[in-house]
Amino acid sequence: MRNIIKVGMAELGIIQEPGILTTLGLGSCVGVILYDRVVKTGGLAHIMLPSSKQIKNNENKAKFADTGIQLLLDRMLTTGCNKSSIIAKIAGGSQMFLFQNDNDMMKIGQKNVVATKEMLNLLRIPIIAEDTGGNYGRTIEFHTTDGRLVIKTIGHGVHEI
Repeated sequence: MRNIIKVGMAELGIIQEPGILTTLGLGSCVGVILYDRVVKTGGLAHIMLPSSKQIKNNENKAKFADTGIQLLLDRMLTTGCNKSSIIAKIAGGSQMFLFQNDNDMMKIGQKNVVATKEMLNLLRIPIIAEDTGGNYGRTIEFHTTDGRLVIKTIGHGVHEI
């Protein structure tokens, strides 16, 4: 029997094999999966905003790309993961609503994806797969046994990366 951990908005989760990490309703948020392929441990961060430096209420480090990914990595390393074995998969970052003007302030999904990629690059964690952008939500399930990320959408089907 597999364990399943549901990761809510602005939360983190870590699970070892056999297990599944899931998060529901990724719109402009980004689901960041870190996976140690050797010890088969997975981590999931549900990132809501790109930067903790642009907001006063920034105590929840899991909420932001610049602090949440680092926190997830740190916690995974304390469970016996090795940074050199860790890869990343990302999903989400949609533009859920259309706006009359082309205001960059409203492109939260795109900003979340850029900030996520920048942080992973800074940490030297390779992104081996992604499903980002668009104008639709996603629910994701990450399977530690084989590293599959299952992405479920309404109107765009189910696929794996």
